[in-house]
Amino acid sequence: MTNDSSTAAPEARVNNADAKKYWEAVSADDDGMLGGFAYVSRADLRGSRSFLAKLGIGSKPGLRRITRALEGGAGIGRITEGMLLDIAEEVDIIEPVEKFTQALAIKPGVRRIFNVGLEGWVPESDDTDGGEGGAALPMYGLVWTQWCTGYLNDEQFIEYLRRCRTVLEPGTGVVVIKENLTTTGVDDFDAQDSSVTRSENSFQKIFSAAGFRLVRSELQRGFPPEAELLPVKMYALKAKE
Repeated sequence: MTNDSSTAAPEARVNNADAKKYWEAVSADDDGMLGGFAYVSRADLRGSRSFLAKLGIGSKPGLRRITRALEGGAGIGRITEGMLLDIAEEVDIIEPVEKFTQALAIKPGVRRIFNVGLEGWVPESDDTDGGEGGAALPMYGLVWTQWCTGYLNDEQFIEYLRRCRTVLEPGTGVVVIKENLTTTGVDDFDAQDSSVTRSENSFQKIFSAAGFRLVRSELQRGFPPEAELLPVKMYALKAKE
């Protein structure tokens, strides 16, 4: 029996190759990264910093800086440059579109760039973390992934999170997912960029299946109303004991 993709679940219709092709045609600037709404970046970063501060992470007095962060789906590094390099000594980057990361390669504080999709990323050891038993995997105090998990089907999303678990600092390491939410309560597929917008329930099921517990969540506030954006929610996750 043939599979009619038009009747498949929204997340099952995601095609990684089609999504990458879409992004390869996008301009390497904030307008390109934000779909023509570059002016929302300031409010977005402000909301993200505030959320991290509530987790005790930041550059202000009383907050802790982290040794190493990882940004999944970094694009041109808008979040890395606008926030992560202020709170981390080093940042590693996952981004499949190479033209987006060319300028980041020489950015002070950017350590490694993985030019693969989230579905293809595998943590790699390096000499700087080596010991007598061989090089160890890097450990991250923060993994930030924003506006890109919609390009993963559910299985790929779960596996990505599971790989993140293997490189989180024990006890203190946190994963933050920041994504659009549907307003209908059901997942929605967008054929233009081959992405899925998930419901709150879908995110919760994925987090649990990947072995994470939710420690904090918050809706992004302060986006200009004229942007008419979908609700955006931040989820802070820690590995289950």
